[in-house]
Amino acid sequence: MSVASVIVPEAPACAAEAGSWCARLWSWTHVDFLADSADALIGGSLRILLIVAIALFVRWLLHRTITRVVEGASNGKVHKLLGRAPKRLRPNAQMSARREQRARTIGSVLRSITSAVVLLVAAIMVLAEFGVNLGPILASAGIVGVAVGFGAQNLVKDFLSGMFMLLEDQYGVGDIVDVGEANGVVEAVGLRITTLRDHQGTVWYVRNGEILRVGNKSQGYAVAVVDLPLAHQADMTEASDLAGRVAAERVQQEDISDDVLEDPEVLGIEKVTTDGVTLRLTVKVNPGKQFGVQRALNAAITDAFDEVHIPRPAPVSGRMGA
Repeated sequence: MSVASVIVPEAPACAAEAGSWCARLWSWTHVDFLADSADALIGGSLRILLIVAIALFVRWLLHRTITRVVEGASNGKVHKLLGRAPKRLRPNAQMSARREQRARTIGSVLRSITSAVVLLVAAIMVLAEFGVNLGPILASAGIVGVAVGFGAQNLVKDFLSGMFMLLEDQYGVGDIVDVGEANGVVEAVGLRITTLRDHQGTVWYVRNGEILRVGNKSQGYAVAVVDLPLAHQADMTEASDLAGRVAAERVQQEDISDDVLEDPEVLGIEKVTTDGVTLRLTVKVNPGKQFGVQRALNAAITDAFDEVHIPRPAPVSGRMGA
């Protein structure tokens, strides 16, 4: 019996191309299937690796940009660019800490969104390299996106409004704000809902997308406004001088001195009505402290007016009886 000769498989046609991956694998393995698929496998793998590398680089670049924006929001640079930076206010450590915390929160949300978008696009491109038909997938995703867009347009509006309010630091927890029909102290700020508690204790849940304007009574500084009603026959010069002296002495007392930023200022007559004359006095105070200072000044100035018998508007019942 003769010894059977070893059968050598026939080389694929691509093996004749010098320098190709097919020729190299054929010379290494003599496996026609691997050699015939070499260009597709290795070329496709390189393209997939390139897609993954580019996706990771884009993700890193976007995260770096967001981090820089967050740092700018933390130290006030973003607010200067947006024209919202207070120029005449002394630094407020509490506001800076709150701004930094909220900027980091919005930065985390933005980084998560960018990561999801970049990785989703990269996954679709990788599937295309494997020969997956993306037409039905993209069509289905488009239909779902349109349906969700119509159904959740208010949710998207609330979310975007919440992001900009966080980024611009329009208000924060503890601020006293006026957002239209709801007024009170901010208890929570979210990307969709802002929670307020008014002076009667009622909790209001306000959608961020429905907030068209915000009046913040606690940002930077506040102004305590003291309106003093006087009778028409009162000596306005005497009343103004007395109110200014008493207010200057009262703001030096320990219970409110730390809340006062500037000396009281007597603005003069605010309005004249049939009932009497209103004398107005103002003083700049720390955020949220205007109401306590107003009450203290009202009490002190009223007592001083009574001591020197400065006439006040007559009661309604007294005029009717007369």
